[in-house]
This record gives sequence, structure tokens and C-alpha cells, in this order.
Amino acid sequence: MSTAVPQPGEASQDPAATGSSAPLQDADRLAAETLFGDRLPVAEAYVEHLATSGIERGLIGPREVPRLWERHVLNCAAPAPLLVDGTTVADVGSGAGLPGLCLAIARPGVEFLLIEPLERRCVWLQEVIDDLALENVTILRGRSEQFFGKVTADVVTARAVSAMTNLAGMTLPLLSGNGVLLALKGRSAAEEIAKAAKKISSLGGRDPRVFTVGDDVLAEPTTLVRVDVGSVEGVLREDVHTGSVEADPTR
Repeated sequence: MSTAVPQPGEASQDPAATGSSAPLQDADRLAAETLFGDRLPVAEAYVEHLATSGIERGLIGPREVPRLWERHVLNCAAPAPLLVDGTTVADVGSGAGLPGLCLAIARPGVEFLLIEPLERRCVWLQEVIDDLALENVTILRGRSEQFFGKVTADVVTARAVSAMTNLAGMTLPLLSGNGVLLALKGRSAAEEIAKAAKKISSLGGRDPRVFTVGDDVLAEPTTLVRVDVGSVEGVLREDVHTGSVEADPTR
């Protein structure tokens, strides 16, 4: 399926005219424009893939269509301002591209490695990448452990993959001694960190903490767990402040 992706900077068409399956609502438009900028038309084309072939091929549930933007795409794009051009991000358990493709669309100057074990998901991801003409994305089919020592990433991302105790072992070795894990989490983030503290430390991780991004544009900010490994200088934009930072946003 080709979605005739508008070029960056080209005005988005009226959803009613295009027959979009998941049009961007006015309530979400400011956040989308802030996070994607002139890449918003590409993000809209990606959402159309999610709402059509993504449903048909079982990558996302049909009940998620009305909230694709609010609950999924904007939630996943919120960390984009933290990323630094020229770095490499490995997204573990990419699934339908959440958060990997969202971030790749928002940050074309960053290289993304989407690590996904299931073939049918990899096939769909490649079709979307080709249709959207994303030149900064590579798919790696397999479990993350298969790429230890083969892939070196500056940042590793993950969303809805596993609890921190397991996730640490799946992600931190991809940093090859230096870098940052950014795990998109929910209200259990602080509790997960406490349970995973020993595992994180044993893998060279340090200073695990919880904070939020997107507070200034999202009705519900994105909760992140950050774990540093080795040297992290220049890995993330430390000057970016997208919202309040709390030790435990669940309180």
C-alpha cells in the first residue's frame, strides 16, 4: 500500500478529503507540530499505515485506532528533542515501530536500528520504511541478545517490552560500555527501578532515574527511565527541558 507521502514542509491535506483512517485531531495538533515540525506529513502517513495495514496484519489492535496519536505516536515521539544528530539509536522490540519509527521520523539526522524478532513484523516495517522513504532506518531481525558485540549504539530505546529487571539484560549490552538506555514506562517505573537495581549495576548501569518529557505539549507526559553506562558525554541533549523532571512521577 502506498500512501503518497507528502514531502516535509508540504501542508497536510484535509483528513475529510483524504479519507484518513486516523486523522489528527485539533486537540493533538499542537503537540504533533511541535514534535515533528516539517516532518508531520510523514508522521501522518505512518499513522495511516498503522490504522490500515497495521490493523489488518495484527501489529496493533483495532480499538487503538481512535487513540493512535494521543496514546501511541505522540507518547513515543516525546523523547525526540533529547536525541543528538549523528548518533545511533537501537530500538529493542520495535513491533509496529513504537517508538523507533516515531523517533526516526522526527529526527532524520539520527541513525536507527530497529531490532525485532518476528518476521511478519519486520516485513511490515520494511514496507513502511520504503513507502515513507526513510533513509535513516535499518531493520535487524532477531532477539537483541543476538546483536551483542555486533551492534554499538549510543542510545537504546524500548517500550512495552519487559520489566526493567529483564529489560536491562536485553538492552544495556548494546551500548558496548558507553551510552544511555531510555525506556518508555508507565506508573510502575520507580518500582521497577528499585527491583532491578542490582541487575542494572551488574551490567555497568548507573544512576537509574525516572523523569517525564512532553509536559509542555502533552495532556499526559511520557514517562522515561534513564540508565547511563560509562561515558555519556554528547549522547543526549542535556540542555533540552521539555517539562518537569521528577524522581517519581507516580506520586
